[in-house]
Amino acid sequence: MNINDLISIVKKKLESNFKIENIQIEDKSFLHKNHAGNFPGKYHLKLKISSKELNKISRIESNKKIFKILKNELAEYIHSIQILIN
Repeated sequence: MNINDLISIVKKKLESNFKIENIQIEDKSFLHKNHAGNFPGKYHLKLKISSKELNKISRIESNKKIFKILKNELAEYIHSIQILIN
């Protein structure tokens, strides 16, 4: 899967499961270029999410919900994910 397809899938899944005012997804794969366990086709994503719904719950709970929704993508295509919610 290429990065643009992955970003599109992640965005669609999050927007269909939460009330999101704004979402930005950045490819930060270059940060993990020489890390052990980083393989071609595995990406580092940075999510910047503006959501009143997610902001009302704890950071741990919001991250758990996001990880559950992105379970397949995390297993197959995402090496690392950074989540910022405001």
